[in-house]
Amino acid sequence: MINSRYGINSIGLTGIKQTWNPSPAETVEIALRRGEGNLTAGGAFLAITSPFTGRSPNDKFIVKEPTSDRNVWWGKVNQAMAPDKYALLEQDVKAYLNTRELFVRDLYACADPKRRIKVRLVSESAWQTLFAYNQFIRPDSSDLADFEPTFTILHAPEFHPDPARHGTRKPPSGPLAAIVLNMAARTVIIAGTRYAGEIKKSIFTALNYFLPLDDVFPMHCSANVGPKGDTALFFGLSGTGKTTLSADHRRGLIGDDEHGWANSGVFNFEGGCYAKVIRLSAQAEPEIYATLSRFGTVLENVVMDGNTRRLDLDSEAITENTRAAYPIDYIPNYVPSGLGGHPSNIIFLTADAFGVLPPLARLTSEQAMYYFLSGYTAKLAGTERGVTTPQATFSTCFGAPFMVHFPTVYADMLGKRIAAHGSTVWLLNTGWTGGPFGVGERMKIAHTRAMVTAILDGRLRDVPTKPDPIFGVHVPTECPGVPVEVLQPRNTWADKSAYDAKAKNLAQQFDENFRQFTGNVDPKIAAAGPNA
Repeated sequence: MINSRYGINSIGLTGIKQTWNPSPAETVEIALRRGEGNLTAGGAFLAITSPFTGRSPNDKFIVKEPTSDRNVWWGKVNQAMAPDKYALLEQDVKAYLNTRELFVRDLYACADPKRRIKVRLVSESAWQTLFAYNQFIRPDSSDLADFEPTFTILHAPEFHPDPARHGTRKPPSGPLAAIVLNMAARTVIIAGTRYAGEIKKSIFTALNYFLPLDDVFPMHCSANVGPKGDTALFFGLSGTGKTTLSADHRRGLIGDDEHGWANSGVFNFEGGCYAKVIRLSAQAEPEIYATLSRFGTVLENVVMDGNTRRLDLDSEAITENTRAAYPIDYIPNYVPSGLGGHPSNIIFLTADAFGVLPPLARLTSEQAMYYFLSGYTAKLAGTERGVTTPQATFSTCFGAPFMVHFPTVYADMLGKRIAAHGSTVWLLNTGWTGGPFGVGERMKIAHTRAMVTAILDGRLRDVPTKPDPIFGVHVPTECPGVPVEVLQPRNTWADKSAYDAKAKNLAQQFDENFRQFTGNVDPKIAAAGPNA
């Protein structure tokens, strides 16, 4: 355990005891002794985070001070909190934490040394600091004694804010929570929720604020690199396949969730992976499956037999959003530097609940901008509180909950980089085929992997394409390893008129959603959408 000379007393924190930077084994021992979770048969640590088993975006706030006021895209995604309310919340959270045993973890974010920030997590929960250790970049022990944080996270999952006093949300029922970012003070407060994903996403949100101000494009995507050095990006929301499709034994994994794109290339924000494990199988996803039996892996909300300690990966008894957090070096072919070149291919992943989008399509530069700004997918069960069945949603830039500036700021950065580096952009539907959710079936992962392989191997480069009559995207006429009829979604529906009606309905939803951008984008981009 190594303490930094830049302690937490200077910010008014003492706790009844402080434990600094314990090893993973020490952290597990502490967490087990405190009754924070259990060891599984495979050796992973399992915690239950109920009632919060997913992110709580409606409880996220940004402090509205002069600098953030002029930079933030205020609204439902980025709710404002008054500075005086924040001051009361910070005061009360610190007073609460000072009555608890505290665990301090010092870590880095951003693999690019020029962009690196120092993150300090101060938590009342030992296992949450192991989660953070797995997710962020781990400093050398020699760096810890002089570690001075750039960002500090005050983590009080058992403290519930008072809406009247703190200006937080009062839900109709259930516990109270708040995730508050103070960009000026570079402090995050997480209160009332045990869901560990809030820790990593709070820093991702902060990077989405600061990096564009320095002309670095922050991205909600996974990234890998091929034997010839060709980098690929996979954009998409939770559950669309970012982690699964980027974990390919033939390619090096740069990272599975959050990256930056600078003038020098792509870099990972993190040092770990946060995989959805519901119905995970050794056959379909062997690299990820193997991490579940590694000591140090942190599991959230996976069902376990109390006697044998064996996992039931098919069970949704707690949530559909079951998770595994593990260091990236648990994946055999990870890229130690966390760095990659400018991407040759960019893949937009969507899980279409209507079952009408083509499983694979090439996009023009204007279509790429249109579909990036639209960010269409199905919000999958369990990834957010209160979502129990898939819902069609438009999440701009494939990550609206984490976008702090107006969406066109990120879209313009993407467009300039595509033009400068000649990246090819694809739309990949990992959702439903043969009908909508409840009628059709989820796209076979074998078919999806075959499409990705063909993209990255260059075997689709010269394959003719056919424009989709409604969505306008360019669908390859063939793809190795995929039946021809699967490539045309209308052919997979028994009732063709039902397909036409669903497709037109979705096209209208695209059109209605994009109206918020029409005055801020090139007319060619606005015209690149579906034929509504």
